[in-house]
Amino acid sequence: MTKIKRFEDLLSWQKARQTANFIYDLTEHPGFSKDFRLSGQIQGAAGSVMHNIAEGFDSGTNPEFIRFLKLARRSASEVQSELYLALDRKYITPGELTTAYNLATETKQLINGMIKYLRNSKPPTT
Repeated sequence: MTKIKRFEDLLSWQKARQTANFIYDLTEHPGFSKDFRLSGQIQGAAGSVMHNIAEGFDSGTNPEFIRFLKLARRSASEVQSELYLALDRKYITPGELTTAYNLATETKQLINGMIKYLRNSKPPTT
């Protein structure tokens, strides 16, 4: 197994980045882009997923990293909730909702896997 040296190596961060970019693309739709509150909120939540993973990676301890991963997971759920409002306002199509929702779900699954791994790993001995 290769050692992860940078947050960019984490699959959860990579998937979160993909999700955030998809969300940013969605918010460029004509109606969506004019709803500054919702577009800003969903963009912020999507960015928060990847940023919390990165910040947690450099936190120094497994419990602290887990805390940041939980924040990232909650932000991914926020993105999923906001997608329904975007659908209800007809800013996105049902297909776009499904794609974005699934990306966020995949991100959460990877985050959950990382949390499980960190909970089960022993701290390095010095």
